[in-house]
Amino acid sequence: MNRVKAFICVLIPILLAYTLNTKFGSTPPLLKFLNPFTGFWQNAEGNRQTTKHKIALKGAKAEINIVFDDRMIPHVFAQNDHDVYYAQGYVTAMHRLWQMDFQTRFAAGRISEIVGEKAIEVDRYQRRMGMVYGAENSLKGMMEDPKSKEMILAYTAGINAYIHSLSRANYPIEYKILDFKPEDWTPIKCALLLKQMSAVLAMGSDEFYMTNILKKFGPEVTKDLFPDYPFKEDPIIPVGTKWDFKPLSIPDVPKLVTEIMGSTVRTKEKIEGIGSNNWALSGAKTASGFPLLANDPHLDLSLPSIWYQIQLHAPGLNTYGVSLPGAPGVTIGFNKDIAWGVTNVAADVLDFYQIKFKDQTHDQYWYDNAWKKTRKRLEKIQIRGAKTLIDTVYYTHQGPVVYFQKPSYGKASNVPIGSALRWIAHDKSNELMTFYILNRGKNYHDYRKALTYYTAPAQNFIFASNKNDIAITPNGKFPIKWKNQGKFVLDGSNPANDWQGWIPASQNPTVKNPSRNFVSSANQSSTDPNYPYYINWEFSPYERGKRINDRLTVMNKANVDSMRNLQMDSYSITAQNLLPTILSLVNQAQLNATQKEAFNLSAKWNKYFEAKEIAASIFDLWTKRLFYNIWDDEFNIKNIPMRYPSRDRSIELIQNEPNSTWFDNVKTKEKETLRDLVNEAFKFTCDSLERKYGPIGKNWEWGNVKNTNVPHLAKIPGFGTKTLNIGGGKSTVNAMSEANGPSWRMVVELGKTPKGHGVYPGGQSGNPGSPFYDNMVDTWAQGKLYDLFFMQSEDDKSGKIISRLKISKK
Repeated sequence: MNRVKAFICVLIPILLAYTLNTKFGSTPPLLKFLNPFTGFWQNAEGNRQTTKHKIALKGAKAEINIVFDDRMIPHVFAQNDHDVYYAQGYVTAMHRLWQMDFQTRFAAGRISEIVGEKAIEVDRYQRRMGMVYGAENSLKGMMEDPKSKEMILAYTAGINAYIHSLSRANYPIEYKILDFKPEDWTPIKCALLLKQMSAVLAMGSDEFYMTNILKKFGPEVTKDLFPDYPFKEDPIIPVGTKWDFKPLSIPDVPKLVTEIMGSTVRTKEKIEGIGSNNWALSGAKTASGFPLLANDPHLDLSLPSIWYQIQLHAPGLNTYGVSLPGAPGVTIGFNKDIAWGVTNVAADVLDFYQIKFKDQTHDQYWYDNAWKKTRKRLEKIQIRGAKTLIDTVYYTHQGPVVYFQKPSYGKASNVPIGSALRWIAHDKSNELMTFYILNRGKNYHDYRKALTYYTAPAQNFIFASNKNDIAITPNGKFPIKWKNQGKFVLDGSNPANDWQGWIPASQNPTVKNPSRNFVSSANQSSTDPNYPYYINWEFSPYERGKRINDRLTVMNKANVDSMRNLQMDSYSITAQNLLPTILSLVNQAQLNATQKEAFNLSAKWNKYFEAKEIAASIFDLWTKRLFYNIWDDEFNIKNIPMRYPSRDRSIELIQNEPNSTWFDNVKTKEKETLRDLVNEAFKFTCDSLERKYGPIGKNWEWGNVKNTNVPHLAKIPGFGTKTLNIGGGKSTVNAMSEANGPSWRMVVELGKTPKGHGVYPGGQSGNPGSPFYDNMVDTWAQGKLYDLFFMQSEDDKSGKIISRLKISKK
């Protein structure tokens, strides 16, 4: 009996120690997490006073001085290129190590290593879409150029210098919660980070849905409902711009594949894509006589912040802006002579090819009247707490055959089974050289040279210089295609369906110093139909671009506040176009008291999506329900994934074809009219808002209904922001939704000495225990901008310096 008691006395502490040191589900190992010496307590940071630190690192070639201003933004002063990127890697890791690590693990399909089996489908998707394959090819391009090679190796060495300085107590708190530890950074991770940005901006594809629509409704209906150019447009390159080049020949159009590829996934309304804006005014329209440039790229918001502010100074280099944590250089920013920014192009650089295999081994596929061998790529997915999964992916010459069976993963709903993926992000590239040159650029010539290196994701690069040049170029490596190539799934056996070459970089659409004295973009169509090459058949709706152009056209003696106010503009062109028509169709005699009040508010509404506007909430849900009423009965069919026609086509139908047969619900015996659909949608809206928010009043206000917030990158509770009561909507210039919006707002005044202004929704630090984690959120929410300290030396008095770090050679 005594032996049993002794055994139990020994066993209990062992079991307790095991339990407290082991991660179960989302619960961290409590003993490690609560340890006062190495646990989460060590992640608390106080408000730092002015401090000076000195460290010696083996990787430094000469002395490096880094000064941190009152928002903890580093200003790096180095004596050579290697050291400036070495220091950038070091300070970025110091503030954002977990974010960099997690994002590149996600891109590489390695989340199962951290969280276990629940992430297997996420990892398989990333691998099967060729993310690692594309990163490997991009890295080859980066390493071939001596300058970009030096950038990436120095940046990597700087990150590792910081990682090797860490003890367990200093690990970012997410490592402690998720119970894993940092690993050495490698150059492939820089490439993966850039591939992930390509995936965010250019991995969307509608060709699977469009192929099913073509088969279901035929070519005439498909062409009518999904036209190649929108009803209303205000393109990036002004209408009538002359092209000063002789275009290359365009391939002939071969026969298309139109078979339905079955699936159990349904799609509904096409969700409006990521919205971004940029514009530049020439000195003819500004108070200073020099250009103004503004940029606010819109992305899914998160903490730690998507961007990292930094200034880089070395011989021949002095640039300020934001970088992507994990990639060297400044991505959006300015220097003494020029400023630049980007928005997404939405070019069609991703195509699916239906593949005919010889048999179930998938070893051979039919192409150009012969059997060709596939190539196998074995993806080893390590799984925490389980055996490693070996996933075999078959590659044709087009790319990976993504799926043979549809997975239970929502992001894969637009992937046709048995199809190979041709994606520009799989190709060798070297985007780093674009930013290397822009960071050092002096004029328009340097801007154009920088763009020749850029492949993906395609971006509208806007430019301004102190020589009073402004320009914009929808830019990337664009395949030469016949018109609508890739609008539908392609026959992978026909060589005529392959990409037939590349649009020369010099022939990408561009405009310099147009007569209207401004350039702008908001993800709308790149050009009018006269551009000789096919880039895509559909872009983001025109309303944001139209509003920006209307405002810039009448703007004179513009200043920073003019730009800032336009970035915060919440006027809805969509409401301007649609609201009068649908209000006129409401049968007011059949409304109850709440509905009558909602109608009156809508009739008086000024069409601004401001936070306190009740009518904005009504209009947003009303139009969503109306489009659902019009299209869902025909375009939501089991086992045939399809999408709705665009908002542009829907509004055209409502305004110009009020007796269209599309208004009838084919699932009912009655014949519905547009008036019926409008009234049902209005009553549905009022009833829905009343059920969720109570009687019509303050709780119906747009800021409350929209519920904007900035969540944590890994959705860890308590690490995101509060709900931000702010305006803006997806179709307004201030394109804001629940967790998507302007990830960085910047305005640059060019001149003899440039002045920059900017803000993003977060802070420099990735540590939730730091005062610099989310200290800029309220300023961002209010639409204000900080002055950016463009320092000329480490002793420049213009910077409000609170900390200094001197790195010497060891």
